[in-house]
Amino acid sequence: MILPQNAKRSLVACTFICSFSSLFSLTPLFAQDVQSEPLPLPLEEVRMFTEALDRIRMAYVEEVDDKTLLENAIRGMLSGLDPHSAYVIENDFDTLQENTTGEFGGLGIEVGRENGYIKVISPIDNTPADKAGIEAGDLIIQIDGRPTRQILPQEAADLMRGAPGSEVTITVAREGQEPFDLTVTREIIAITSVRSRMLEPGYAYLRISQFRVNTSNELEEEIEELYTENDEIKGLVLDLRNNPGGVLQASVGVVDAFIDQGRIVYTEGRIEGNDMEFMATTNTVAGDVPLVILINNGSASASEIVAGALQDHARAIVMGTRSFGKGSVQTVMPLGEQRAIKLTTSLYFTPSGRSIQAQGIDPDIVVENAFVTRRSRNIAQVSESNLPGRLDNANNQDNEAGTNEEMANALISAEEVLVTDYPLNEALNVLKGINAFQPQPRTNSSGTFAQRND
Repeated sequence: MILPQNAKRSLVACTFICSFSSLFSLTPLFAQDVQSEPLPLPLEEVRMFTEALDRIRMAYVEEVDDKTLLENAIRGMLSGLDPHSAYVIENDFDTLQENTTGEFGGLGIEVGRENGYIKVISPIDNTPADKAGIEAGDLIIQIDGRPTRQILPQEAADLMRGAPGSEVTITVAREGQEPFDLTVTREIIAITSVRSRMLEPGYAYLRISQFRVNTSNELEEEIEELYTENDEIKGLVLDLRNNPGGVLQASVGVVDAFIDQGRIVYTEGRIEGNDMEFMATTNTVAGDVPLVILINNGSASASEIVAGALQDHARAIVMGTRSFGKGSVQTVMPLGEQRAIKLTTSLYFTPSGRSIQAQGIDPDIVVENAFVTRRSRNIAQVSESNLPGRLDNANNQDNEAGTNEEMANALISAEEVLVTDYPLNEALNVLKGINAFQPQPRTNSSGTFAQRND
């Protein structure tokens, strides 16, 4: 995001982590560009506002200065619009900058507001909130004994922030359970937004925890490293579950890593000349490898841009559950040197023209989270190779080839994935299915086609 040059701080497009409202993407907007003719004010409502202000000044039990009352009025105007518009004051600028760079002191939790309560959109991977067991969808009803009903997300963020090593106790309401307390130790949150590993030989896993300024570069580096360290990459799983979003341009860069042409995302708003459109470039690092994207109801904003764009381009299969549905764009507009408003100014759309706002991305294949274990086999399994006097095969292959160390390790890896992460296991199976359907002639040791007797 770009601010006018006379602003003292350069605010970069980012995701608030435990601050303001949740899950937003920012697009450049210059305050001086807004030059529309002011609309006439409704005189009766202005009179009522003035009268209410005067009554509060004169009759409230404690004296409140006019500056505070007027700031509260601005804050109230914005909070009444939508969950993502907010009044930004003083040190909140520093908080915004900290979250852009991905390093700050706190719990590592993304919050919003629902029915007057503070709702957890998602905990960030490997942060105190994640380790403490806080889950997407939890309601935080108290912070250090202070009720959170009707307080703004930025106020809750201030309560949860603090010096590293200090503790904060939050009371959590979770569906199907009685409210319970969690005491969490604050830490410096330094986030690596992309990480990767191999699931099995040939199949890789990429996890994006949130979209920061350098996320697309991190993704490209991880992909290049995967190709360098492995003989073959036959499929990729891109995990965007519980990813709260972040920098709009970062999501564009991630999509660009997988496609080399076409529209990625565009925005539409009321202000003429500020609509934006992002197109793919030839800077593609994984343009042909089969790709599965995992999403859930904690995937929002920039995550939905990536999933929606690659889904529209038929570049990836999207699996999981419907995403959060945060499809609006916020812009920070300065009001003097120490004040600004964060205002919802437009909606973004997928390449095919779909609005995600309050709708989300529907996966191509619905996979609910589940805990699965394999049924134990108490009866010895007998095959043809175990029978006495069997005939040997003519493939010049060891009859026990299926029990070699590499295959055993692959089965152990697959078993671990199945037990701990059912949706990921299903994504891996889909990638294997895609490769199985690619026609590949089977030959014997002499190089000629083998005769099949089914």
